[in-house]
Amino acid sequence: MFQLKRVYDPDAPGDGTRLLIERLWPRGIRKVDLRLDGWHKEAGPSTELRKWFSHDPAKWPEFEKRYFAELDKHPEVWAPILDAARDGNVTLLYSSHDTEHNNAVALKRFLEAKLAHRKTPRA
Repeated sequence: MFQLKRVYDPDAPGDGTRLLIERLWPRGIRKVDLRLDGWHKEAGPSTELRKWFSHDPAKWPEFEKRYFAELDKHPEVWAPILDAARDGNVTLLYSSHDTEHNNAVALKRFLEAKLAHRKTPRA
């Protein structure tokens, strides 16, 4: 349902809804050259958290914990992304060089957990 792609990679028919999920526009990309269906700036980590993390893999577990806490406080930021996933594939676009330790990876985990929780039948 959710997939990840760097903004520098070409788009593909299977991408579905393409959402940029960073606060800052990616370097070297003109807005007219990036096919996207939305820019969810607020879905990215806060400036303070982004600067603290500074793409340091050693800080990854703590980054995820702090980022998830930020997201939990603002469901209005991620709920539209979940809604888009109900209609088909959603590609979360990011610009980080590190494909394993970036906010898109964390956001995907967060959204998948929320989606699984919503699907769980209540007793």
